[in-house]
Amino acid sequence: MIQYDLDFSKNIKAMKRSVIRELLKVTQSPDIISFAGGLPSPESFPIVPLKEIAIEVLEKNGTKALQYGATEGLPSLADELVKLMATDNVKIGKENLAITIASQQGLDLVGKIFLNPNDIAIVESPTYVGALSAFNSYRAKLIDVELDDDGMRMDKLKKTLADLKKKGKRPKFIYVIPDFHNPAGVTLSLERRKQLIEIARKEKIMIIEDSPYRMVRFRGKNIPSLYSMDRDGLVVSLFTFSKIFVPGFRLGWAIGPKEIIDKMIIAKQATDLCTPEFTQYMAASFLKKGLLIPTVKHTVSIYKEKNELMLEMLEKYMPKAKGVKWTKPDGGLFLWVTLPEKYDCDKLFQKAIDNKVAYVVGSAFYVGGKKKNSFRMNFSYPSMEQIRVGVKRLAEMIDEEIK
Repeated sequence: MIQYDLDFSKNIKAMKRSVIRELLKVTQSPDIISFAGGLPSPESFPIVPLKEIAIEVLEKNGTKALQYGATEGLPSLADELVKLMATDNVKIGKENLAITIASQQGLDLVGKIFLNPNDIAIVESPTYVGALSAFNSYRAKLIDVELDDDGMRMDKLKKTLADLKKKGKRPKFIYVIPDFHNPAGVTLSLERRKQLIEIARKEKIMIIEDSPYRMVRFRGKNIPSLYSMDRDGLVVSLFTFSKIFVPGFRLGWAIGPKEIIDKMIIAKQATDLCTPEFTQYMAASFLKKGLLIPTVKHTVSIYKEKNELMLEMLEKYMPKAKGVKWTKPDGGLFLWVTLPEKYDCDKLFQKAIDNKVAYVVGSAFYVGGKKKNSFRMNFSYPSMEQIRVGVKRLAEMIDEEIK
């Protein structure tokens, strides 16, 4: 009998199954109302125009769309993405852009080109579980910095960097989700964005700006992206069509200094050679026809209504006990519920399932799973009725636990 463990690499041994993906298996029962996934609403999918575009692509560019493509991505899609970035005050050339298989590949490529075993990376506390998985796969040492309702705390970041400097250590990058954070739902304030850019400039540290939800704002004023504020080539930004178009296309893009984009393309060649041409052709046509912005507006209107209902239901049914609170996001797909520290939401998860409702345990979003008194709720996917019924079930379960 072969002992496979003897041959597995240290990298794969460091990897763990995604907590969210494993939890979703538990929530598949049709009688469970799930707030666990990060799924966009099917109501937002532009199926009718995509039918027409699919036929058009096959008729006009069928042999090219079904063929291999360049690792950098389809030139016509890159052109459209450059234009899209310009609408957000981000001026780039195609040499500053790589088309990826959604933003998760972007995270993996960041890890691949920057991280050696035991290299340090700064992340938020909590942070996106997919980023933890990507960076852990390269055996990095992740150090987390607390956030609050205005995003990562800059006082904590300065202290963390100072402590590292005393030990003669320097992080490779600072990873942040500035807009409608996953999982916390908060947005990095303008003042803290300025401070972060200044800290990165002073310490000569890269910033990885993960921005899948930036266009999904349904309240408040737009805040400049970190990339648009950077004047020193410090920021790499990751984007995806998954939350603003269709997740099934698995399309994203990374922007940054051309030297870094070049290394990402080299790393991508070793991973998958190229992003699928067919979905790129369809996305390029969709953008060129001016269909993306109306689609996003429609999506935002759906999420605004669902978010407002979830907040209303939480306010109505959640226990008014001290330490029970939740975030009120201005966009995105998630909000974050926190209970008093003595409660373990990992253990409460099974009780929630018994009550036919599900969330994602908060420990999945912390380095080392060190905090357990929070959980993430998704409002984009469930129906309005599911939100009404599910929040009531969840709140009653928590109220019973607290009493």
